[in-house]
Amino acid sequence: MKFVSEIDVMPLKALLDPQGKAVAMTLNNNGYEQIENVRIGKHITLEIEAESKDEAEKKVNEICTKLLHNPVMEGYQFTVSES
Repeated sequence: MKFVSEIDVMPLKALLDPQGKAVAMTLNNNGYEQIENVRIGKHITLEIEAESKDEAEKKVNEICTKLLHNPVMEGYQFTVSES
């Protein structure tokens, strides 16, 4: 079966996010004063072949842990659904 996974990798909340800070300042300087606490991360979509949703979730979790995020600076979350 084919599955699609949507993965979000974000900086840990305890860490400064310089890109988010720059975007927030630019938004404020352009008249969007109500915007604050902008965080910038990565969104990854991938298709995965697996026998079950549980197996697909295990594979995606392994991929995230080993390759897609830096545990010192980032966290991740994902969804898996049938393609």
